[in-house]
Formats: sequence, structure tokens, C-alpha cells
Amino acid sequence: MIPESLSPIANHLWQATLFAGAAGLLTLVLRKNPARVRHWVWVAASLKFLVPFALLIAVGNRIEWRTAPAIAPNVSVVMGQVTQPFAVTAVSALHATVPVPPNPLPEVLLAVWACGFVGISISRWTRWRRITVAVRAGSPVQLGLPIRAVSSPSFLEPGVFGVFRPVLLLPGGILDHLSPEQWRSVVAHELCHVRHRDNLIAVLQMFIETVFWFHPLVWWIGKRIFRERERACDEEVLRLGNEPRTYAQAILKICELYLESPLACVAGVSGSNLRKRIEEIMSNQIALRLTFARKVFLGTAAAVAVAVPIAVGTLNAPPVHAQSTAQTVAASAKFAIASIKPAAPDSEHFMFGVRPMPGGRISAINVTLKMLIARAYGLQGFQLSGGPGWADTVRYNIEAKPDTPVENEWKEMLQTLLVDRFQLAFHRETKELPIYVLVLAKKDGKLGPGMVESKEGGCTERDPSKPVGPPGPGQLPYCGNVLGGAGQLTGTAANVGDVAVMLSLSVGRKVIDKTGLTGKYDITLKYTPGENQRSMMVPAGAPPPPAPADTSGPSLFTELQEQLGLKLESQKGPVEIFVIDRAEKPSEN
Repeated sequence: MIPESLSPIANHLWQATLFAGAAGLLTLVLRKNPARVRHWVWVAASLKFLVPFALLIAVGNRIEWRTAPAIAPNVSVVMGQVTQPFAVTAVSALHATVPVPPNPLPEVLLAVWACGFVGISISRWTRWRRITVAVRAGSPVQLGLPIRAVSSPSFLEPGVFGVFRPVLLLPGGILDHLSPEQWRSVVAHELCHVRHRDNLIAVLQMFIETVFWFHPLVWWIGKRIFRERERACDEEVLRLGNEPRTYAQAILKICELYLESPLACVAGVSGSNLRKRIEEIMSNQIALRLTFARKVFLGTAAAVAVAVPIAVGTLNAPPVHAQSTAQTVAASAKFAIASIKPAAPDSEHFMFGVRPMPGGRISAINVTLKMLIARAYGLQGFQLSGGPGWADTVRYNIEAKPDTPVENEWKEMLQTLLVDRFQLAFHRETKELPIYVLVLAKKDGKLGPGMVESKEGGCTERDPSKPVGPPGPGQLPYCGNVLGGAGQLTGTAANVGDVAVMLSLSVGRKVIDKTGLTGKYDITLKYTPGENQRSMMVPAGAPPPPAPADTSGPSLFTELQEQLGLKLESQKGPVEIFVIDRAEKPSEN
């Protein structure tokens, strides 16, 4: 199985390979047309290695073309340290360290790739320096050409060196070995390379070969590009009226006297399959011009190659959810009085959270904007995205109450408060992200000692008119309550779905319940929390709770299996993301 970190690279490579195969079929269709056309087809196939389809799909994903209704969350749990009297109901985004055994394969492959990349780069740089020295050691030659010409004592064939300021590098005494007609055909060949920027294309191809040196198809495409560029210049030399035999003799004479250029980005006159080139030059077959139908075909193929990935991204673009009804909520679902004040930075206590009160009132202490959003919309920290930097650092104390007592509307009123006072604007997206699936750890379905079926009368039904918080002294735990803290998770008459939500807060990912368990359970789970899990319960700047005496104890993942008989399996799945488009600091009152 391909490691998750290598999956995008593997996808890109097979897509580029498929694209190159299609380009190969296209060149067969164009085999009787000018070589320059086939040259550009192969260049496009090579450049595809630098442009992943995923990039074009991402462009399509940015096109928002449909609207879906806002999804109202229907799970609400209390997150807090069991020993605290003030219920914690919102947390910052979590990024807990997941104890997954490291896979060394990506690092090994990266090291192998780096060795190949560095080796090829050094080899080509050495050859580039060799040609640079030959150019600098050469003497200027006045030939009346549109580019500078230099005569060098080296034994390299005539060639154009340089990309943006090309120089015609000539071996010393070449004019003594070629007739005037042969010399004119050689110059015509080199100027063809200059006009078509063949050296620039060659430099790009060399870069692609260096980066993707491990892929044999890249080297094969490079040879096709080199062959078609030489054939294209041969066709142009003959089209300018040079005699085929004279031109062929000039190429043979140069191959006999001089060495071929060591770099493809120094466009010479020899190279490619010499015998086949000479046969094609001598036959002087006139390439068929592209008909209108073939031009349309090529244009359509190019458009499809770009448009299809963008269309796929558009079709799979996350629906832009309509903004919550908090932005259009009726005036009756508003707090009549709302006091928002910055929390004291030197507060002696670090209790924080949003506490619903009887009659629809709320009391919030040391809360950030993102905490308020998470509580108002039933979200978890990892579902929040965007927003200004202060959204999860600046803290507020809020006291709010409605004009007349109401029940079970405080979330809607809090949503309205966010829009009115914080000028909140947002949208929702659905993204494919890493998630965890909660499953039974044992094949026989046996649960652990920390998870037993609830007995009737073992808990107290919560009174919705009373504030959310721990039960009073001597009172039984609330039914359906799930409490979590750094290193522990408890529940009374709780369903597994609520446990999955609580676990997602600890692992920083969405957790989906696939255990198939439908009963109510009393749950007790203790584990050794990591540093992130210990610090997630306090605001920024507050001292984290003391570390356990033994920080090397069993982790959440281990104890989940041992104590509850459940297991978390890593997968990918859709996750709803709440994207903050705009927010402003509220005025103090």
C-alpha cells in the first residue's frame, strides 16, 4: 500500500504517464504533418509533469456554482475538567499528536531521489561549465548574422549556446572544411533553432529530467523532443531552397570532424538518428500542412486537456452552504441586553467557557471568537478555518439575556449576537480530510471493563431549565452526559455517538461511530495525555496543568482498546468546515 504522504505524487505520475500516452497517439495521427507540430505535442507531454491535474482541479474547486442549506449540528456535549464547577463548552483547535508508528519508506525514497537529483545536476553543471569556458576562450567572428558568433579552438560541433542571448559557437577552421553552400545550410539550421527558442525548451526539458530522473518515460520524451526539433529545422532548411545533397554532406562532414554537443540545450546540427535524418533529407518529402480540420482537432485536444480537470473540480466543488439562519433570524431570537468586555489579561483564574443559564441567559468567561462560534454552531476546533488572527487569541467576558425568558433558543441568539456585534460573515465547505472511524477492537465484539451497559435509575435526567454544569452534591450524574478532560473521559447512560464526538476533540479529527452499538453505556476511560491534550483545557497564556508523574504511560489509543474495547482507524472522509470570511472586534459595553 502506498503511504498517504506519497499518494498525491503517485497520482500525478500515473496521470502524467497517461497524458504522455495520449500525446504519443496524437503524434502518430500527425506523422505526415510538419515535425514542428509533433515537437510541440511532445513538449506539452513533458510540461505536464510540472502541472499536476490536481492543480487544475483545485482551480475548479474554487468555482462556487451551487448552494446547499446550512447544516444544523445536533450533537452537544460538555467538555471540561470533571473537577471544575464551571462547565467548559468550547475549545481551541486541537492538533494532538497521534502515536502512529512511523513509516520510513517516504524518507528512504526522498533520500534516493535527492541523490539522483544532485548527481544529475552536478553532471550537467560540469558540462555547462565546459561549454561556457569554450565560449569565453573564443574569438569574435564577423559573419553578418543576427546573433553573435564566436570561434573556439574546441572540437565541438557548431551550435547555438545560451537561451536569452544566444551565441553561435563555431570550431576553429570550420570555414576551411565546408563549401559556401554547405556553410549556408548549416547557418540556416542554427538560426532556425534561435527563431524557435529551442534552447529554452531544452533547458525546461533538462530540468524535468533532473526532477523526474526516476521515470524512464521522461527521458524517452526528451529524445522525441530532440529528434523532432532537429527534423523540424531540417525541413525548414530545405524549405528555404538549400539543396538536399549539399545539406546532407555538410552534416556528415561535421559529424566526421567534430564532437557532438554534450548538452541538449546547445542546439547543434548533428545528433538524433543520423542515418534516418540523412534518408529523410535526401528524400525531401514535403510535410503536409495542417488542414483546418486538424487545427480544430489540435485546439480541441488542448482545450479538453485543460478544461476537463477544471470541470471535474467544479463538479466536485464543495457546495457553498447558505449562511446560518442566525443572519436572518427573527428579532425575537435576540438578546435584549448583551455586555461584551475584554477579559482581564492577568486574571487569577483561567476558567473559561460558555454557560447557558435559565430563561435563555448566557454567561461566558475568557472566551475567544472561535470559542463562541464553536459553541453557537455545535462545531469542534478543527472544523474552524479562516478569520483574523485575533479570533483565537483575544478573550472576552460576555453576559447576555433576552427581553423575556425563553428556553432552548440561546444558541440561535448567540448566533445573532455574533453577526450583530462581531460582524461575522462565513460560509461552509465540505472537504476530504483525514478522519478516524471508531470500531470494535475485538472480533467477538466484547467490550472492555470501562464500558458497561447502563442500569435503570443510575442517573438523573437533566432539567433543561437549569444551567449546564456538573450535578450538585449527592446528586446522581446526568443521563447522557459525556465529560472529558486531559487524561480522562467519563459518561453516564451515554450513546457511543456522543463518545465519538468527545474523542474527536482529543485527537483533533472527526471521529465517526461505526461500532454498531445502539445501547446506553456507563463509561470510564483514563490514559496518559500528551502535551497537547493536557494544554487544550486552558486558554492561551495560562499555565498548563501539571504533567503526570509518569508521562510514558499508555496513550489514549492504547487505553481505548484496553478499557473500552474500541479502536480508532485512520481513513479519509468528508468533513464540514466552517470558514470565517470576515469578523471585527466588538465595541466594548
